[in-house]
Amino acid sequence: MLIILDNAESVLDPQGTGSQEIYAVVEELSRFGNICLCITSRISTIPPQCEVLDIPTLSTKAGRDTFYRICKYGERSDLVNNILEQLDLHPLSITLLATVAQYSKWDASRLTKEWERRRTGVLHAQHNNSLAATIELSLASPTFRELGPDARGLLGVIAFFPQGVNEDNFDWLFPTISDGTNILDTFCILSLTYRSGGYITMLAPLRDHLRPKDPLSSPLLCMAKECYFTRLSVNLQPSKPNTGETQWIASEDENVEHLLDVITTIDTNSDYIWDACAGFMHHLSWHKGRLVVLRPKIEGLSDDHRSKPRCLFELSRLFQSVGNHTESKNLLVYALNLWRERGDERQVARTLGSLSDANREIGLHGEGVRQAKEGLEIYKQLGDTVGQAECSTYLAYALYSDGQLDAAEEAASRAIDLLPETGERYSACKCHRILGDIYRSKGNTEKAINHFEVALGIASSFGWRLQLFWIHFRLAVLCIEQGRFDDSYAHIERAKSYAVDDAYSFGLAAHLQAFALYQQRRLPEAKSEASRAVDAFVKLGATERLEDCREFLRGIEEDMNSLVTSGSDDDGEPPEIIVYVTLVNPPCSE
Repeated sequence: MLIILDNAESVLDPQGTGSQEIYAVVEELSRFGNICLCITSRISTIPPQCEVLDIPTLSTKAGRDTFYRICKYGERSDLVNNILEQLDLHPLSITLLATVAQYSKWDASRLTKEWERRRTGVLHAQHNNSLAATIELSLASPTFRELGPDARGLLGVIAFFPQGVNEDNFDWLFPTISDGTNILDTFCILSLTYRSGGYITMLAPLRDHLRPKDPLSSPLLCMAKECYFTRLSVNLQPSKPNTGETQWIASEDENVEHLLDVITTIDTNSDYIWDACAGFMHHLSWHKGRLVVLRPKIEGLSDDHRSKPRCLFELSRLFQSVGNHTESKNLLVYALNLWRERGDERQVARTLGSLSDANREIGLHGEGVRQAKEGLEIYKQLGDTVGQAECSTYLAYALYSDGQLDAAEEAASRAIDLLPETGERYSACKCHRILGDIYRSKGNTEKAINHFEVALGIASSFGWRLQLFWIHFRLAVLCIEQGRFDDSYAHIERAKSYAVDDAYSFGLAAHLQAFALYQQRRLPEAKSEASRAVDAFVKLGATERLEDCREFLRGIEEDMNSLVTSGSDDDGEPPEIIVYVTLVNPPCSE
């Protein structure tokens, strides 16, 4: 005998009327060997004798097949496939969508228009069968009502954020909710949410229905906003211990970006909001360099907006972090003009230093030297020795890239002399790193290694990921030049370990490893690593590096083809690769 209890969440709700008696009946039925009892329920608390089978969302193929088995009107279309993907291939949502489309005789074009206009409001079939009714039925359950007045609002917050809510950060996001663990567990029991990578999140159709229509009307969402904005205001000073306190952004970046994108649309003029935006990009450039969707809004601010030049500057750092130095320069020029108009000499000098580095990266070394010198003079007039040291470091990098090694050594040494004996360790680390580069280029290996080791010691004590990446990268270059390939691969692997969440750095390391393998005539392996680098640069739009790497990859493929054609195992010396010169000049500001 097969007995089915379908949609049994109402009768199996532990908080419901008569639930104990119902559980007793289910348990008794479960003991009969000739009875198979099948229960479907959104609530995962079921009698212990039952085997639990979670019903996942559909595969892409199954989702399409389900839709077209119900809806016979119109031809198959990618427009429909796109909507199914937006529904997270949720079975009930697909069934309702297909039913509505069939009843209404909508083709793919009309269905798409209705979806764009009404979103999950479309999922309302006849006989009051709708996604909204199903969700609200769960919210009306005794178990949900037992959670208290904050439960519905918290669901709205989870629905609002694309990542959901980080369980580890729940207490600082919602300090007024004392039983957060119990509430989140109950959400999962009711199948309103699920756990994914440490986050409590939900399927797209539920998000669409539950997210607040007016975000600022949600007290809990406003509470989360204030918590995020407060943490974004932390002044990141790399030479001080609180740098680690900003690393939380690497896990919460999608949530913060979405929050800022929405809030800046609601309130376009608030200095407070745009200061948070600048803080977000600053922390992101340190801990998870990537581009953001906020650029059009930043550039759309009026030029007299107080926060615009700062936001442009921080946005330029993000473009630098993905290797797009041309766009970084454009943003810096824009910010520089605004700072000059306002007469803020300190910010002018700071922006000139970063602009010097951007020009150096795109090969305009002379321009980079001039801008670093101009920034240095401004800092001298201001009596700011730390600023002078910073611009002297930029000048050293620009001179080094221009081949003026003695002048570069003098500038870097002057920068170290200007720095105080305590504090400003990050600047000291950069100075020792450039001196290592200079002495390596001069052929003084002993001095080069000494400065790299000093830089490594400083960076290791603070855990500076990007500095550690570049130091091991530079040591790998030195080992390659000396023919110590095993040592070079060891340094490249260490560099890659610091390139987590940094596709640009990983691409650079893969490019360098490809070069080392090429030098050893390990052409298939070199091709594989070069292809990885190309893929990374393509995704990031790192145009300057991409062209060099593609040229290198073509050279490897031509060598491989020539070996196949000649049938020779060529052990001769590989030709010099010009791209190697560009690889050894990392951004100064990193």
